[in-house]
Amino acid sequence: MGGACSRKRDQLENEDGLHRGVSGRYCKSGSSKWLATTFSRPVVEIQREKGKGPSLMELCTYKIREDINNYGSFSMLPRDLSQQIFNELVNSQCLTEVSLEAFRDCALQDLYLGDYPGVNNNWMDVISSQGSSLLSLDLSSSDVTDSGLIYLKDCDHLQALNLNYCDQISNRGLQHISGLSNLTSLSFRRNNVITAQGMSAFSGLVNLSKLDLEKCPGIHGGLVHIKGLTKLESLNIKWCNSITDVDMKSLSGLTNLKSLQISCSKVTDFGITYLKGLQKLSILNLEGCPITASCLDSLSVLASLSYLNLSRCNFSDDGCEKFSKLGNLKVLNLGFNDISDSSLIHLKGLTNLESLNLDSCRIGDDGLVHLSDLQRLKCLELSDTEVGSNGLRHLSGLVNLESLNLSFTGVTDGGLRKLSGLSSLKSLNLDARQITDAGLSALTSLTGLTHLDLFGARITDAGTNYLRNFKNLRSLEICGGGLTDTGVKNIKDLSSLSLLNLSQNCNLTDKALEMISGLTGLVSLNVSNSRITSAGLRHLKPLKNLRSLNMESCKVTANDIKKLQSSHLHHLVNFRPE
Repeated sequence: MGGACSRKRDQLENEDGLHRGVSGRYCKSGSSKWLATTFSRPVVEIQREKGKGPSLMELCTYKIREDINNYGSFSMLPRDLSQQIFNELVNSQCLTEVSLEAFRDCALQDLYLGDYPGVNNNWMDVISSQGSSLLSLDLSSSDVTDSGLIYLKDCDHLQALNLNYCDQISNRGLQHISGLSNLTSLSFRRNNVITAQGMSAFSGLVNLSKLDLEKCPGIHGGLVHIKGLTKLESLNIKWCNSITDVDMKSLSGLTNLKSLQISCSKVTDFGITYLKGLQKLSILNLEGCPITASCLDSLSVLASLSYLNLSRCNFSDDGCEKFSKLGNLKVLNLGFNDISDSSLIHLKGLTNLESLNLDSCRIGDDGLVHLSDLQRLKCLELSDTEVGSNGLRHLSGLVNLESLNLSFTGVTDGGLRKLSGLSSLKSLNLDARQITDAGLSALTSLTGLTHLDLFGARITDAGTNYLRNFKNLRSLEICGGGLTDTGVKNIKDLSSLSLLNLSQNCNLTDKALEMISGLTGLVSLNVSNSRITSAGLRHLKPLKNLRSLNMESCKVTANDIKKLQSSHLHHLVNFRPE
């Protein structure tokens, strides 16, 4: 279902699917929803959306950024000022190996250089000069090697260290951080070289509360080295496909563990039995593990368990009655399992549920009646199920529902009227070809919507008139090919928009860019596969917050966009064509 221009995001939960930031080493094309989670650094311009001008301090920082080559050292400045200058240079991608030298001995506390281009061992001397003042360091996706980590020995107060995607760091490098006993957070995602032997370096990091080893395939047998880290509260070993039941035994004594991610491993029902003593465990991700409903017996004794991901575990209806024992669950993901309506009856008693994912299950209209009493439900995923318009009547009483995904279902325009009373709804996904302007007209009472996905819906210029009712929209996707510049007139006044996807509307011209030039809060814009040309780029100059721009299959070149980036869009980090 959904038609040719719709898209189905049915990949496994995988954070590498997100764009890896400014470096582009792990870039994802298409939908730009990665922006919600990718960028954590502050951008001052975003604050101006509400009419606030820059402070005097910010103006000074901008001036220093422009004249950075005139400064030799900031070590005499107060730390908070030199920290602000450093952050601004990173955010605007103006920091170089040469300008970094000005920050030697500045006693900076936080150096966020994750995904920043050009970071290598040559940067480490200045980084280490911050000494015991340095509390957090992010070198993700850098070219730092084992020898570069030697410099961190003087940063003995370091509390958080991120070395994600640093594929030149091996077991030898881990030994150089083994003495950083004040570390509370350590992240080594996607490293193919680290092995169980190298993990012996972690045994002395007794203050660790968070350890992230996602996509480190060679660590089987290494968890024995962390069994003494009794302060550990969060462990992520997702996509470590060598992890087996034997490894779970090493976790049985980590009684302070609150979050455990072991998806896509080889852990079975037997391995889950080792978790029975983790009474503080509240988050458990078992996506893609070869488990059955038998593991629910072990999980039922975990009194604090509130989040459970069982997506892609090949569950069937057999044994699903055991779900009734998990009464404290707030979040349950059963997506991509072979369960049907008959399993949903066992969820009726889970009245604490706030989020339920049934994506791609064999669920139809009759099964939804068992969800009608889940009054605390805020998020419901029904994408790619057999649900149609008749079943929506069972959802009409879920007045606390904030997010509803009906993409690739059989729901039609007529059925959407049954959602008109869900006044708490903020996010609605209607990516389906049978949805038209008429369906949108039935939703005008949902004035609290902030996210509306009509990617494959057949919305025309006439239908965009109804968008005027959704003044709070922050993201909007209309990609069914039915829009022209006329329809964009009804979008230009949605001043809260930060993400706008109008791709595949082949009749859009430069006039469309002119009309949306006032949407200064936009962070992501996609107008690919349209008639837009390079001449229209001048209309994007006011969009100072723009970080992602997709103009694939338009009459625009990468050089055209680079010129605009250099002159006006300083925060643009992802663009196509590239």
